[in-house]
Amino acid sequence: MDKETKLDLGLRDKIAFVAGSTRGIGLAIAKALVKEGALVTITGREESSLKKATSELNALADAKVISIQGDMTDRTQVRESLRITADTYGGIDTVIANVGSGTAKNGWELGDEDWSSVLGMNLMGSVILAREAMPYLLKRDHASLTFISSIAGYETIGAPIVYSASKAAIDASMKSLSRLVGPNNVRVNAVSPGNVLFPGGSWEKKIEERGDFFHEMINREVPLQRFGSPEEIANVVVFLASEKASFVTGSCVVVDGGQTRSY
Repeated sequence: MDKETKLDLGLRDKIAFVAGSTRGIGLAIAKALVKEGALVTITGREESSLKKATSELNALADAKVISIQGDMTDRTQVRESLRITADTYGGIDTVIANVGSGTAKNGWELGDEDWSSVLGMNLMGSVILAREAMPYLLKRDHASLTFISSIAGYETIGAPIVYSASKAAIDASMKSLSRLVGPNNVRVNAVSPGNVLFPGGSWEKKIEERGDFFHEMINREVPLQRFGSPEEIANVVVFLASEKASFVTGSCVVVDGGQTRSY
């Protein structure tokens, strides 16, 4: 399937809230939802990147987009952003928790601040969004919440320990939450991307610094022998947000070109 192909998943006029959606995976998810006809809210911390992303989305046919500047790890700003979305569109059907940062120190001699900072951004940011969004999702007939996790939380791949721990905690939280809200017909899943290359992302900088080393690593560790694209992650996320995935909940879907070895 072409990475840009419209999936036609029955998401027209569904209301989607995509946190952290001004670039990379988050922006690709927002674009995929817009192409499916969804009514989309995007968020970002920086005004300039938010304006650029909004412009890109509005250039798509029949786009209906709200853009909200804010920190999606701050409870007050999360709550207000969700309220604006629900008041404008009339509810919320799906939430994509693309929250946090991939930046973390490595090694075992990390201080308390190193741990609290990354856990606060990645784990608590995701949990806060899930908690504040759930009352809206519980009001809908077929709602969903999808966390963006990482293969670092699924298997030991040499990523910083605190980053890996934060993503593993997201996966565990997703699994437990899916059981709590499943009887209310709210589905909760996670998507764990592998190595995804896009402009301005962490991999772009790594390749600039040590291109031969990292390309050799990708060829050795990833059976498909390439990086993934944001669009390839977005296609899986949008499928999970649709009723085509109506019997999928409590699942962590790994999208990594075959890199991880666990069953």
